[in-house]
Amino acid sequence: MKKYVLIPDSFKGTLSSAEICRIAAEEIHRLEPEAEIAAIPVADGGEGTVDCFLDSCGGERVLVSGVQNPYSEPIDAAYALLPDGTAVVEMAAAAGLPLVGDARDPEKTTTYGVGELMAHALTHGAKRLVLGLGGSATNDGGCGAAAALGAVFYDEQGRAFVPAGGTLSRITRVQTEALHRTLGGIPVTVMCDIDNPLCGPEGAAAVFGPQKGADAAMVARLDAGLCHLAQVLARDLHVQVLSLPGGGAAGGFGAGAVAFFGGTLRMGIEVMLDTVDFDRRCRDARLVITGEGHLDSQSLRGKAVIGVARRAKALGVPTAVL
Repeated sequence: MKKYVLIPDSFKGTLSSAEICRIAAEEIHRLEPEAEIAAIPVADGGEGTVDCFLDSCGGERVLVSGVQNPYSEPIDAAYALLPDGTAVVEMAAAAGLPLVGDARDPEKTTTYGVGELMAHALTHGAKRLVLGLGGSATNDGGCGAAAALGAVFYDEQGRAFVPAGGTLSRITRVQTEALHRTLGGIPVTVMCDIDNPLCGPEGAAAVFGPQKGADAAMVARLDAGLCHLAQVLARDLHVQVLSLPGGGAAGGFGAGAVAFFGGTLRMGIEVMLDTVDFDRRCRDARLVITGEGHLDSQSLRGKAVIGVARRAKALGVPTAVL
């Protein structure tokens, strides 16, 4: 009996990865009714990541009521708790662009709700956290999420506050003792598919700020705020994030995840392949079928297609790309 592994990314705007798996499985079974099929929908850390992990690994969707959306309004949001105790949190669930509609303002939006989801997972038995970055409406360097987990930020008057993108420059010091007690040494893996630094012409504000509603003047203010945050983190937490590849992901959340949570930035597809035990499931396959909506030079920088193809090649299994 021949075995096929189906592991596509979504075809954005057309088909989800789960739908592609279903269609491909139907066509293979039409031609080879006895074929064995392993369907592994994947995502890169953005919207749909939780669903893909649940489809591929099983587990429980945990719905949390009353977490803060980007404008600190209560919403319901979910994360995945996998059978091995891994909790998968996608930041888009609480801080994504679709949650703000046309009211885009990265100086005011917060990642606080993402931290609330992480905290809920920790208090409900999570042994490991996977944080998916992507599709954010924020530019707060992850400060909101850190505050939700216990970090305390102080302004020039010594008052505690929760920084947003427009108030990062007001931070004079940060304390993370309570945050570290909340995390309890749990490892945090961050799905991050870009290598942009925190600041500068290739940084979070300059490259991604405009799609979140920032004009040129706001981009300059946001960039200055992130640079100031990096200086505070270097002084108070002894973590250097200014030139960290991927630090600019999700409005600087890449840098914040490393500094606040001790997170490890990894390509999203590599995290996905490890979590779903791809090497074992692929080893005796005749063919791997992957794909994405548009194949271009970006695909070769670590997107799902090239990540899957590299792993399959190492196992001696051919790969077809749709």
